[in-house]
Amino acid sequence: MPADTSPSRRRAPAMSPEDRREAIVQATTPLLYQHGANVTTSQIARAAGIAEGTVFRAFKDKQELISACVHTALAADAELDLIERIEPARPLPERLSWAISAVSGYLERVWALASVLRDSGYHPHDDRHEHDQERPGPEQQMQRISRGVAALFEPDADRLRVDPALAARLLLGLVFTNRMQGKGFGEAQAENDQLVELFLHGVLRGDR
Repeated sequence: MPADTSPSRRRAPAMSPEDRREAIVQATTPLLYQHGANVTTSQIARAAGIAEGTVFRAFKDKQELISACVHTALAADAELDLIERIEPARPLPERLSWAISAVSGYLERVWALASVLRDSGYHPHDDRHEHDQERPGPEQQMQRISRGVAALFEPDADRLRVDPALAARLLLGLVFTNRMQGKGFGEAQAENDQLVELFLHGVLRGDR
């Protein structure tokens, strides 16, 4: 009698250790925005569709998993992809407005995670692991973003008073402070197009 090869009887192919780690990280990261460091391994296992013991076979402990999730959340690959897709032929203000949208989304995502982790008592410098050394940190991610934004200035480099790299740094500084609200910073916030206008032409009316 031939063996039963129906889909219900077939076993899913085994994942490599790295693929398993990545799958657990992808399942865990959204939970961190809800529970911070208080997320439980049973919640993680349920979200990943695995046994709880599998979590500890893939990671030394929960702290190592959280650290891996934080580095994943810090990655700016999606935002850089958006920036790189901006057509150089578009007007400079339009290019910068799109870039500001991408950068603002990145800042909000990172700050939201940092806030919930801080409130749940997580201290990132207390649990560094060997895998952390292989991943770019926050400074490297912002440098990547800065280089991406600098490239948007390149087609208009001959019109700039400063080089594109400095222009990108100054714009990012403005974006950063524009997203900061409350606690002495006030509630006013410029829209993307308005921020570009202020950056390129200043705050004085009719000043060109």
